[in-house]
Amino acid sequence: MLNTETPSQAHAALDQYPTTELVNVFVDDQLQAVEAVRKAAPRIAAAVTAALPRMEAGGRLIYVGAGTSGRLGVLDSVELYPTFSWPHGRAVALLAGGSDAMFVAVEGAEDDFAQGAADLQGVNVGPDDVVLAIAASGGTPYVLGAIQAARAVGALTVGFANNPDAPVTQEAEIGVTLDTGPEVVSGSTRLKAGTSQKIALNTFSSALMVRLNKVYGNLMVDLKATNAKLVRRAIRLTSFATGADEEAARAVLEQCGFHVKTAIVALSKQTSVEQAQALLEAARGSVRQALA
Repeated sequence: MLNTETPSQAHAALDQYPTTELVNVFVDDQLQAVEAVRKAAPRIAAAVTAALPRMEAGGRLIYVGAGTSGRLGVLDSVELYPTFSWPHGRAVALLAGGSDAMFVAVEGAEDDFAQGAADLQGVNVGPDDVVLAIAASGGTPYVLGAIQAARAVGALTVGFANNPDAPVTQEAEIGVTLDTGPEVVSGSTRLKAGTSQKIALNTFSSALMVRLNKVYGNLMVDLKATNAKLVRRAIRLTSFATGADEEAARAVLEQCGFHVKTAIVALSKQTSVEQAQALLEAARGSVRQALA
């Protein structure tokens, strides 16, 4: 039996716990998710290193999963645009059962190997793409079909699973095992297995964006200021990075469409927005190199 399906021997009387103890058990069990990701850190780092040249060549991140795993892939893909200005078209999420499965469980869809391959082929996967295949059990046919189709065209495949020696990690070029063990509620991988996947995907995509010069120091300098909160954040980040007051930061940001990178370079080097943009382009988007 898979670890993720094995009933937890530690909590056989879970339904009899007082409410405070019940809550504490659920919270404390999540700590194992962090430890599982920590142990997998070398594999995640290897995935970042392998993905980088493909992203620099214009490739896409393509997330594939079913159920909770698929929804976590959708979440990671959606958040890359506002956080890092990563183009919508370069973060694609495929969910077994289609987009409706984001809101209503379509459980049988995960068993369709051929549909996983077809869905991936349907987005014209190519050799510069990176396919992130996510499955708690590690044996989801839909996800395995997608891996096979991706490897056939030379795309990089990274498989995330919560059981050791799972097919998803074995079939992918880079396997990331997040061994979270039995769940408090037997088989409910929306618990710590899902938490570990969220951490691992966050870690992978965020580290990749740092390598792609989307961060200066630890500042989110490539955000999209798409609402009032993010406009205020852009002003604060620019002011913090340059020492300019917020009024001066806003004035320059207004000239460059609230692109924090450009504003930082323009203010720091006392140059025009146009010259700052040219410096950034020459430095491949690196604020640090543009300021050197």
